[in-house]
Amino acid sequence: MKARKFLLAGVTAGLALALASCGGGKRQANYVVPEGGLDTSKEMTIEFYHTMGTNLQAILQTAIDKFQADYPNIKINSQQIGNYDAVRNQISTEIPQGLEPDIAYCYPDHVALYNRANAVVQLDNLINDPTYGFTQEQLDDFVPGYYAEGKQFGDDLMYTIPFSKSTEVLYYNKTVFDENKWSVPGTWQEIMELCRTIKNMKNEDGSTKYPNVIPLGIDSEANLFITLCEQTGSAYTTASGSNHFLFDNAENRSYVQKFLEWYQEGLFTTQTILTTYTSSLFTAYDPATYNNGSNTKYSFMSIGSTGGAAHQYPSNKSFEVDVTAIPTWENGEFKVISQGPSLCILNKEDNPQRVLASWIFIKDYLLDTDFQAAFSNASGYNPVLNSVYTKGNLADKGTYADWLATGNGKSADGLAALTAKKSSEFIDNYYTSPAFNGSSKARDQVGALFVAAITETKTIDKAFRDAILECED
Repeated sequence: MKARKFLLAGVTAGLALALASCGGGKRQANYVVPEGGLDTSKEMTIEFYHTMGTNLQAILQTAIDKFQADYPNIKINSQQIGNYDAVRNQISTEIPQGLEPDIAYCYPDHVALYNRANAVVQLDNLINDPTYGFTQEQLDDFVPGYYAEGKQFGDDLMYTIPFSKSTEVLYYNKTVFDENKWSVPGTWQEIMELCRTIKNMKNEDGSTKYPNVIPLGIDSEANLFITLCEQTGSAYTTASGSNHFLFDNAENRSYVQKFLEWYQEGLFTTQTILTTYTSSLFTAYDPATYNNGSNTKYSFMSIGSTGGAAHQYPSNKSFEVDVTAIPTWENGEFKVISQGPSLCILNKEDNPQRVLASWIFIKDYLLDTDFQAAFSNASGYNPVLNSVYTKGNLADKGTYADWLATGNGKSADGLAALTAKKSSEFIDNYYTSPAFNGSSKARDQVGALFVAAITETKTIDKAFRDAILECED
């Protein structure tokens, strides 16, 4: 799945009320490993909710088969529940009834919501357990930014384990860039100046060289807004205190004003405005037909998820693609978002054995180096372990490192490998936003205000005011 979609604010608020009303009950999130460890004579079933499609479920099944061969008394019941927020929705309605799964795909805001009912296991005792925990070498193997996400809930305790991650990159048409000797932009100011150059280019006869071009496509308006805040140090949200929503400030208004001006020049579009992923605009360019009177719109640059790299390659193989980092704001710090699912364990006080079995499945089978290599290769997402890059094996492609070495912009698989290699260079620059009950609403609202402001559906002032009111409702 290339991007997350979020529930309506009213639905989320209703779920929060339902979870809060069920209170702590019998739940004890501060998990204690049972005396005597895992009871291998006990029959049990572990429910695992996720969003995997058919191809990824086949890879998951290899881990399930290995686990069940080692623990024949324990069954893993894998269930695909739609998109990420479908998982959140279902679990949120099941928690008050005690019907939630044992393991789930999650984002930080999901965990904050579930914890209204103390429903997510604190993993620290498991992580540090001398029998079932991580060694220091295993802890050091995690990509630091991915691992740190599990502790961003305000109490310095660990609630999630990273599983599969993506980020954003800038895809560009290398063929056209080379033909025109364009430099690859590094800042937003440079990329918009290049977009302006592209829009104004003329043929020798004075005609427009690239008719119908929209130079740049941006898939996620919310990511754009939040990343600008991170890169420049401007306030977005905070998990502490009672005033969580800090994004209505002069700096952020000035950024939106600048994008409004750039949008009025026709320099870029976004997924919401285009009503589909902007990769469709990027791959629409055909050098053989672009100047023959066709009304087909196209772009030469696309900012999108690394998880969707294969979708950025043209089906007719009409041009070569290259990949680089997303732009930074002028004089800003390079920051790039960390996305993709982590895993949490849901807890019932009367099922400590299921919690321990769930933990063993995650730690020893889903975080196995070869499994991570295979899953990352098939999904386009980044592995969460550093060792995958040097030791991970792929059954039909050699090692993960061998696959990365095949990276190029001349095929869909080559572009996926190239993107994975490029994004691995950003591991020291990843960020995640504060997680609290309402953080997903903030994300929704900053994306919506950005679109409303640049399309002039609302004034900038009203767009910001309305977004704050929606978040605080």
